[in-house]
Amino acid sequence: MRVLIAPQEFKGSLAADEAAAAIAAGIRAARPGWQLDLLPLSDGGPGLLDALRRAVRADTAAAVVHDPLGRPVLGRYLRLRETGDAVIEAAQANGLFHLKPEERDALRADTFGVGELIAAAAADEPPRMLIGVGGSATTDGGAGALRALGARFLDGAGADIPPGGGPLARLERIEWNPPAWLGRFSVVVAADVRSPLCGPAGAARVFAPQKGASPAEVDLLEEALERFAAVVRRVTGVDLRDLPGAGAAGGLAGGLRAFLGAAIESGFDIVAGVTRFAGRLAAADLVITGEGSYDEQSLAGKVTGRVLEAARAAGKPAVVFAGRASLPGARTLAALEPDPARAMERAADLLRQLAADWAAEQPA
Repeated sequence: MRVLIAPQEFKGSLAADEAAAAIAAGIRAARPGWQLDLLPLSDGGPGLLDALRRAVRADTAAAVVHDPLGRPVLGRYLRLRETGDAVIEAAQANGLFHLKPEERDALRADTFGVGELIAAAAADEPPRMLIGVGGSATTDGGAGALRALGARFLDGAGADIPPGGGPLARLERIEWNPPAWLGRFSVVVAADVRSPLCGPAGAARVFAPQKGASPAEVDLLEEALERFAAVVRRVTGVDLRDLPGAGAAGGLAGGLRAFLGAAIESGFDIVAGVTRFAGRLAAADLVITGEGSYDEQSLAGKVTGRVLEAARAAGKPAVVFAGRASLPGARTLAALEPDPARAMERAADLLRQLAADWAAEQPA
């Protein structure tokens, strides 16, 4: 039996490579003769760099940048050896994981550090820049990142508005002094959702509550992004309001589309291409995938849903391991440990046990 083990991160408990290792350890305990191919995956969010480093040869670089609240952090990025492409994981700068729960501030959180990462990676002018944008703490339309790259966001009095998504409600004018490298290489945003910038399915309404926004703050952020979209359209001619994917990472994808000319593509498709997922799936008899929460969002472009689609198309059986699940068919850590906090603390051990129990049930 040849098994492809291709999970994404179990958010809050295990990185994708840690999840893959735990699953593999459990299977080896029960079926030591099986061949295992470990392929941790990402749809552009946290874990993107680690997933690619495990699959292809790449060099790591780093720069001191700013986190969502303006504090210095060390952000990594990659240069792929085969292609020379630069790969940025935006969450290295604006990721929700940088903040304690009590620090989440959806109105003030800012993407300035993402722009700093882009500038650092652009210095060598790679043939292509891939920017994964999932897992953000921000809802600022990418204004902070653009500020780091040469933009000014001004109110009606001509003063610079403060960082964050909330102040965009006062935006009247954008001055754009593009970096010298713009246009010398292509920029691709690897997005984990197809959400537009505004509206009921947009960045504020759907995702800002996860970033600490109250209902009143969600309303303010929606108003701010509407204002941002109107001014951006006036400056660039790009209408972000209903553009699929523009709402990814609190609108960061949309801001990069409008000002850097970035293409917005499926993060899973990009990672699958770089890691040669299709060929590795073809060589497998069965595929295992999984994530922390297996739910409706999993089937909207996330890794787990896309792996299941690919397995179905290839005629391969597939198994889902998850922390918890609201969709049928998954084996869950919650079945072994009902207490969510304890399940997260013991995630690696529980996932190993879950995989071992499953493997022991399979034909030899």
